[in-house]
Amino acid sequence: MFNKLPQTLLFSVTLVYAAFSHAQAPRPAPPAPAANPQIMAAPPQIAASSYILMDANSGAILVEHNADERLPPASLVKLMTSYIGSLELIEGRISEQDEVLVSEEAWRKGGSKMFIEVGDRVPFIDLKRGIIIQSGNDASIAMAEHIAGSEGAFADMMNSHAARLGMDNTNFTNATGWPDDNLYSTARDMAILAQAIIRDDREYYPIYKEKEFVWNGITQSNRNRMLWRDSSVDGLKTGHTEAAGYCLVASAERDGMRLISVVMGTSSDAVRTAETQKLLTWGFRFFETKAFYQPGQVLSSARVWAGVNDQVPVGLADGLMLTLPRGQAEKLDAGISLNGQIRAPIVSGDVLGEVVVRLEGEVIHTAPLVALANVEQAGFFGRLWDSIKLFFLGLFN
Repeated sequence: MFNKLPQTLLFSVTLVYAAFSHAQAPRPAPPAPAANPQIMAAPPQIAASSYILMDANSGAILVEHNADERLPPASLVKLMTSYIGSLELIEGRISEQDEVLVSEEAWRKGGSKMFIEVGDRVPFIDLKRGIIIQSGNDASIAMAEHIAGSEGAFADMMNSHAARLGMDNTNFTNATGWPDDNLYSTARDMAILAQAIIRDDREYYPIYKEKEFVWNGITQSNRNRMLWRDSSVDGLKTGHTEAAGYCLVASAERDGMRLISVVMGTSSDAVRTAETQKLLTWGFRFFETKAFYQPGQVLSSARVWAGVNDQVPVGLADGLMLTLPRGQAEKLDAGISLNGQIRAPIVSGDVLGEVVVRLEGEVIHTAPLVALANVEQAGFFGRLWDSIKLFFLGLFN
């Protein structure tokens, strides 16, 4: 059976005009002026080898180009190093003030540095800032060794988390992004990682927008120039090597809508900044993200046979959030389809049907409708009685 969304989400409005006069015959009301429809501009041309623009909350991809091409990610790798460090903090295996002993291997590493010294004992939280803000290779190796014992073992952890997140075209070989023929990732995978950081690392995510960090008397600025250019940008990370070009993963939030942009293989720092701005400006201008149902919200109930209860509440495990061109949400219509003859036992989370969302008759989204409670199987006589009722229902149907 097809059902409309709740009143707060009704997607059609009927306007009824009436004009009455005691002095003369009724005359039709003048027609309302037609609203000017929004005209969407074409996606911007981006000077990058690969790029993608994703809504952080719905996961919708607004535009992409070569998003699954495997490329060297340079220091974008440090997003995973930092992410794992945050998980260790959040899950209580490490504390912010745990002292990390700096090895000679970490100290000697070339490239960008936090400027920690061999033999130093550095608070874990300061290493995290050194990775995010200063892009320190030395800080990344020190963190990797502290968490996993060695950088190689840490790379194995990185790949396990990448597989868990669905980063299907990524392989990590080190914690820094140091060039390696077997080190690669994609714009899509980096967007997935950024989405995970924003979702799972809320406590430490504000570090990504800090503009500078001082260590060992040396002040270094965050390499993400978008932090100065656009006040809505609050992360995430830059990368650069000769092979990778200039890369940037950025995120911005405006009016409750958060976007993630990834550009890889641009020609300069200025270009990666400008191209990121183009993507974010276009996305915020022409799209909107709306939450229609919350996770676990009861949408309906389903008839249950042979159970101790004859009804079970159903809803969406992940809620319903959609990213659409601006002005299209009012045209949406949603319906519920339940499976036939749902029988106990039922475990919360079992799929019992489907929600289908249509835009002007075209299906644009489907989601599994799940049980929101358990229903145990009835006793012998309860099951027998329901079997008899189902038998006669079958005869009549």
